[in-house]
Amino acid sequence: MKLSLLVLNPVFAICTLERDAPLPEWALSSDFFSITRTYDELSIVCLQESIPQDVKINKGWRCLKVQGPLGFDIVGILASLSLPLASEGVSIFVLSSYDTDYIMVKNYDLDKAIEVLRKDGHTVEQQPAQ
Repeated sequence: MKLSLLVLNPVFAICTLERDAPLPEWALSSDFFSITRTYDELSIVCLQESIPQDVKINKGWRCLKVQGPLGFDIVGILASLSLPLASEGVSIFVLSSYDTDYIMVKNYDLDKAIEVLRKDGHTVEQQPAQ
């Protein structure tokens, strides 16, 4: 399966809070964020610049958006992206929405990820500057 991806411009970060922490206002302040509460933690992905210094954070993530919408009956989307990246040692963090998937890679791996995905037949474009 060959996919079309768009590299989003901002730098993102992933952070964690206590499971029962309230949703912080700073996490909701941008156009792109993802919040997941599990039985163990509250995990937030948002613009790196939005996160206060006292929060446990993993910085420097770039986001590749799979151009969608994608149907729920399509099988192998993530495998077609994650397998070539894994074979080249590129670690990923995945987000999914109703319409599509987002593959996050560390900023230092972005060029390598783009090269690997293109070599595997995927189309990867850069988001226009805003």
